[in-house]
Order: sequence, then C-alpha cells, then structure tokens
Amino acid sequence: MAQAPAGPSKAAKPARQCFYLSDWRGWSAPDKNTLYMKVRGRDVYRVDLAYGSSQLTWPGTHLVSVVRGPDSVCHPLDLDLRVSDGFGMALPIRAKTITKLTPEEVQALPKKYRP
Repeated sequence: MAQAPAGPSKAAKPARQCFYLSDWRGWSAPDKNTLYMKVRGRDVYRVDLAYGSSQLTWPGTHLVSVVRGPDSVCHPLDLDLRVSDGFGMALPIRAKTITKLTPEEVQALPKKYRP
C-alpha cells in the first residue's frame, strides 16, 4: 500500500512575545528612534520607532503610555507612547517594531543604555 505524499510543511510561527504595560519597570533611549524597555524586572524589549523625538535622550524626560482598554502589548500599534519634559505638551512617538532581546543581547548593550 502506497503512502500519500506528505503535504508541504508549514514554517513554525515565532511565538508571540507579549507583555503588560503594568509590568513595565523602566526605559532608556540611546537615540531618538530606539527605546529599551525593562519588563517584569528581567526582560528587555527594543522598540524601534517610526518617528521618535530627540527629547528621549534628554535628562529628566518622561515616557508616558496612554492605555485604552487592555494593557497588553503584542504589536507596535498596542503602544501609545508620548515623551514629555514635564513642562509642555507630551509629544507622540510611534513604535515601528518591538523585539524581545535575548539575555546575550541585553549583556551586549552598553551599561548606560540598559534600562
């Protein structure tokens, strides 16, 4: 009895790496279009911005997250971020990609940019 040919194998989808904004514990920005966010005290996510702000690299700057509905972040559109110097209006910034860094990638970051 002949076996039926196997169908094309499906490539495994990468696991979704979501986090909750309530688990966000800190951030740093090496430049105006990159954020590093510390989550749950152990994970670090790199957020590449479609449009950022040079204010991200200024001392005393605040990163504000606007939450509408669930606070889970799985996709760039789930982040509604604004940067503020504490005196004027908060400027919106938009995430382009979110990537969970491996422990090795976190260790490779310069210490001043580790959140």
